[in-house]
Amino acid sequence: MRQDSKVYVGLDTSKLKISVAVAEEGRDGEVRFIGDIDSAPEVVERLVTKLAKRHGELAFCYEAGPTGYGLHRQITRLGHECIVVAPSLIPKRPGERVKTNRRDALTLAKLHRAGELTAVWVPDPGHEAVRELVRVREAAMEDLRRTRQHLQSFLLRHGRVFTGRDVWTRAHTRWLCEQSFEHPAQYLVLAEYRQAIENAEIRLKRLTEQVTEVAASWSMAPVIAAYQALRGVAFLTAVTFVAEIGDVRRFDNPRQLMAYLGLVPSENSTGERTRRGSITKAGNSRARRVLIEGAWTYRFPARMSRLLQERQTGLTKTVTDIAWKAQVRLCSRYRKLMAHGKRQSVVTVAIAREMAAFLWAIGREVEPHAT
Repeated sequence: MRQDSKVYVGLDTSKLKISVAVAEEGRDGEVRFIGDIDSAPEVVERLVTKLAKRHGELAFCYEAGPTGYGLHRQITRLGHECIVVAPSLIPKRPGERVKTNRRDALTLAKLHRAGELTAVWVPDPGHEAVRELVRVREAAMEDLRRTRQHLQSFLLRHGRVFTGRDVWTRAHTRWLCEQSFEHPAQYLVLAEYRQAIENAEIRLKRLTEQVTEVAASWSMAPVIAAYQALRGVAFLTAVTFVAEIGDVRRFDNPRQLMAYLGLVPSENSTGERTRRGSITKAGNSRARRVLIEGAWTYRFPARMSRLLQERQTGLTKTVTDIAWKAQVRLCSRYRKLMAHGKRQSVVTVAIAREMAAFLWAIGREVEPHAT
């Protein structure tokens, strides 16, 4: 084979080994399975060096998964092209029922040669570290919610229902202390649940403080501050959105961002019939969730609250103008959609979709710090 030829290398990765296949350029180029190698970095480097001696240009690809982006960074450091593929967007034959590492590697190599693979955005190591910290905090929040639910279920089984205004307040804590049971074991259950809740609250508070500290020195700090000019986008919402999406300037227009977030309607149209369904829910679910949560704030009339004014302190006039334009439009649109008889959940998703467009507009106006 010519020394200046290009080959496409498909890698099927797992915890302990990597299956490797290559496809030579051209429609009739040979596609062959090389074999399995150990996933250790030094073994990968030997493979890349060996292939580079035989071929002029290498183009690697592998599926995004639990093995992370380390393989991508290693291959790009060695001077070769590498993409991380979105697994849900890999074309599959309807009747194919056999799946092996060998087949997957061969399929990746052939599809990469044909240009049929969709690459995901790969964050830099610093961005990935902040994202992992934000996700740990989210897991701690979910643990707290689950632990509180366990306690409430225990109390409900015994007919104990708090009649106060809000739970997990001082009044609710006093009410928990006043509960009495027939069996001593039930006191132990109550004490264990309360201790678990206290530990989860301490962990969540600690992680929240750590996220705040890390975000202040992050290169994306100016973007996070600018996003908070928008109603419904407080600090943690902004941090989560930036950590999951990155720099929105990589999207050419807001429609691409909406589609990436899975906030656009699904469609099943044929001929003259056009049928649109619920949102696709593709892409990043965490970013989509925080936007939908923030969209609920637009059910109230547009106004500049004291907290929102504090968040906008020090921001450029362009950013604050976009934020005010968003608030006026989205509050009005929320009322109109509700007046037309739309379900509240549908209205909230529609508002979240437009929030993404305004976030895109703000993100285009703010430069991150140089790394």
